[in-house]
Amino acid sequence: MATKDHETDTNVAQYSEAMAKNLARLEVLSARLAAVMANKRQVPASLQGPAQELYAKAGLAFMREMMENPAKIMQAQVDYWGKTLTHYVEAQSRLMHGDFSPPPDETGSDTRFTDEVWERHPMFNYLKQQYLMNAELVRNAVASVEGLAERDKKRLDFFSQQIVDMMSPTNFLGTNPEALSRAIETEGKSLVDGLENLVRDLERNGGELVVTLADPDAFTVGVDLATAPGKVVYSNRLFELIQYAPTTEQVHKTPLVIFPPWINKFYILDLREQNSLIRWIVSQGFTLFVVSWKNPGPDYAEVGMDEYVSEGFLEAIDQVKSITREEQVNAVGYCIAGTTLALTLGLMSKRGDKSVKSATFFTTLTDFSDQGEVGVFLDNDFVDGIEEEVTRKGYLDSFYMSRTFSFLRSNDLIYRPAIRSYMMGETPPAFDLLFWNGDGTNLPRDMAIEYLRGLCQENKLATDGFEVLGETVTLKDVKVPLIAVACETDHIAAWKSSYRGIQKMGARSKTFLLSESGHIAGIVNAPSKKKYGHYTNGKWDGTPEEWQAAAEFHAGTWWMRWGEWLAKRSGRMVAARQPENGLCDAPGTYVTEVPKL
Repeated sequence: MATKDHETDTNVAQYSEAMAKNLARLEVLSARLAAVMANKRQVPASLQGPAQELYAKAGLAFMREMMENPAKIMQAQVDYWGKTLTHYVEAQSRLMHGDFSPPPDETGSDTRFTDEVWERHPMFNYLKQQYLMNAELVRNAVASVEGLAERDKKRLDFFSQQIVDMMSPTNFLGTNPEALSRAIETEGKSLVDGLENLVRDLERNGGELVVTLADPDAFTVGVDLATAPGKVVYSNRLFELIQYAPTTEQVHKTPLVIFPPWINKFYILDLREQNSLIRWIVSQGFTLFVVSWKNPGPDYAEVGMDEYVSEGFLEAIDQVKSITREEQVNAVGYCIAGTTLALTLGLMSKRGDKSVKSATFFTTLTDFSDQGEVGVFLDNDFVDGIEEEVTRKGYLDSFYMSRTFSFLRSNDLIYRPAIRSYMMGETPPAFDLLFWNGDGTNLPRDMAIEYLRGLCQENKLATDGFEVLGETVTLKDVKVPLIAVACETDHIAAWKSSYRGIQKMGARSKTFLLSESGHIAGIVNAPSKKKYGHYTNGKWDGTPEEWQAAAEFHAGTWWMRWGEWLAKRSGRMVAARQPENGLCDAPGTYVTEVPKL
């Protein structure tokens, strides 16, 4: 008996000590939270959500439909109330008879509710079923609204779904059984750890909530990531040019230069040795150069598309030609850099400049007639807000780009990570791709406005022409042999839009590859993974849907197929070229440099 009393006293003492530590941490964290919220960054209302006009249009359309077709609205209400009340009565009846099993669940599977408690516990199953019924009601109501323009309807669907996703019971501590269980198991420590994670994220983002997706201390660029051997062989105010060391005795005569997007950092192409596209290209016998863009601050406000073409693309091409003593290069453009590569090629064609032998486009939009999922953020309400913000600050903060892309996959990139971090108190995973995803860059004022207005909204490159360095160029002016790689589930550069843009280009020789997966995983798809396949089809005269229907599927990555295509356009083999007289070792200084704000 004495032993049992002693154990009880010991457990109580340990519990009290743990509670005291947690309370002390809570006090410190509460002070930090108050401090960061007192100095919260001011985000313009125009960048917090769509203009009220969208909801006004939707409300008027719904009211008009209710007046003209009341039976349709009443039937929807009857169906909803029939489901929800039947479920309530069934659940109540079971409880009254001492049956704690949930009533039949016809709401279907949902990855948010994988914990078995959602299926077997009467209260949590009731919450789940009611939530999914409500979500279905909202989706059906939005889908059935008539009298709205197609673009407005697409935006209404997207933003109403954002509200529905936000209100999931999994997102709240009191209705998340997994988080509650963890809190009990850890005697509240998980909640304190979660609060610390929350405060940390708020401090990093000026009081705005941006969930950290990967452990920020897990990697160091140049040590764990971006480790392919090479030298920075040229630098100007916009970019550093990296030449990578060869790993073969001979290389193809024509060098290759890659232009990554400047809305992110280039090392997505060189994460780890086993998934590095840069290392793979070098191993195939190509002399490879990669552009590492400057992360701009307000002093770059006047840098626009002209400067990116002249001081960026054209200068890099000239430097590669000079270093290798070759008359031509092969060029690759990824995402927004692919769009700008198309502008550059059109300009070069107008000038009679044949410096580019062939072009490769990774997940590139050049025809913005269908903007895909990201189009919900490209109406005037958001773009006007961005223009006001960049005019005031001189640049577009990476915070806005990061938040926008996260909302395109909010359950995967916001709510699920937030639950793990803030409610479960878990440390974010050491995931290289997500670490890179959180290492964003700013955009210069003029470039951001020109890109959003002239290309995204007005679609000038695919229609009347976009003016660059005094010339008006269109897609028809892109005449070099080309290959494009798009990704089937890309939520940033929709593959069908990418296809239409390539289809309009003036090149006689065109190849289109469609990779499985999305904007990043479909490109960074190393052969060793044997994960995502790809489609090919040489027939170009149909719609994207017709192209895919007739396409041949191939297991595994597209890298080898592209390598074969590139080799045929890269000339004979010559002695390998070593990078000489470098300014510093790869990955250079721009990739880790913090801009002066």
